[in-house]
Amino acid sequence: MSNNIRVAILGATGAVGTEIINLLIERDFPLSQLKLLASSRSAGKTIPFKNQSLTIEEVTENSFDDVDIVLASAGGSTSKKWAKTIIEAGAVMIDNSSAFRMDENVPLVVPEINPQDAQKHQGIIANPNCTTILMGVAIYPLHLIKPIKRIIVSTYQSASGAGARAMEEVKVQAQGILNGETPQPEILPYPLAFNLFPHNSPILDNHYCEEEMKMVNETRKIFGDDGIRISATCVRVPVLRAHSEAINLEFDQPFEVNEAKEAISQAEGVTVVDDWANNYFPMPIDATGKDDVLVGRIRQDISSDNNLEVWLCGDQIRKGAALNAVQIAELLVEKNWLK
Repeated sequence: MSNNIRVAILGATGAVGTEIINLLIERDFPLSQLKLLASSRSAGKTIPFKNQSLTIEEVTENSFDDVDIVLASAGGSTSKKWAKTIIEAGAVMIDNSSAFRMDENVPLVVPEINPQDAQKHQGIIANPNCTTILMGVAIYPLHLIKPIKRIIVSTYQSASGAGARAMEEVKVQAQGILNGETPQPEILPYPLAFNLFPHNSPILDNHYCEEEMKMVNETRKIFGDDGIRISATCVRVPVLRAHSEAINLEFDQPFEVNEAKEAISQAEGVTVVDDWANNYFPMPIDATGKDDVLVGRIRQDISSDNNLEVWLCGDQIRKGAALNAVQIAELLVEKNWLK
């Protein structure tokens, strides 16, 4: 890969932006320049990067001049505000927000599933929702063998999905509860420590929340199959980092469990954790800080011959957000798809 790639991180001080910085170092991304952009309240602060100290800059109209890739993790409104400026500057924006995911002119990419779609970009590539990415990486190998007809998924989503401040809030709430105090939520709508609640994204007219419909619509777009029937129930749970998902998959014929396990184990970005003798399967504590999605408890659905059950855990900040974005950037550089 070229070593002359100029990168800007939009939202460099958030949980995902911070993880992107770490990943650029870990994966030895071919940088010639790294620009850290954030709001005015963060401007002037410094962040260590390799043997340097980089100063955070307030984002302006000129921030994207002489930049090749913008890794955006500052929220949908910020992405929408700066998208035109980024494109006109000649850069490609890899956007972690939901702002452009369902735009028919914007590729929605998981490199292990549909890398070829990245080539179709017109200046923007969307990073899917965290739960969509984790599920897709785990089940797409099965879809390639026998097309999935229906997906029923329940998610167990950690505080990290709501950002660094939500993670800190859970810690404070937990300590307060142990001290006999009544928790006062500020970032999340309800106390999360020692509690759980259905995902707090807005409820739509069909009585599904936005988070659930993201899984439905995004999975169909990434898989290139509008016919897959999908129903999701998303729940926020008192885990700091890494999401979990219980997935029921329906095929049009039986899928032998050992064949499914073998297919998943050979897939990129997946580690099978399936220790039936010790009742040991993926847990958030094991997935935290890991690049791979951990998949296990792969079993026959006893209520239907054509269905399999799958359980997974994955680091929401890494593969669910930052890592997937960096992998897309690596793909653009490797394939020379920046322009």
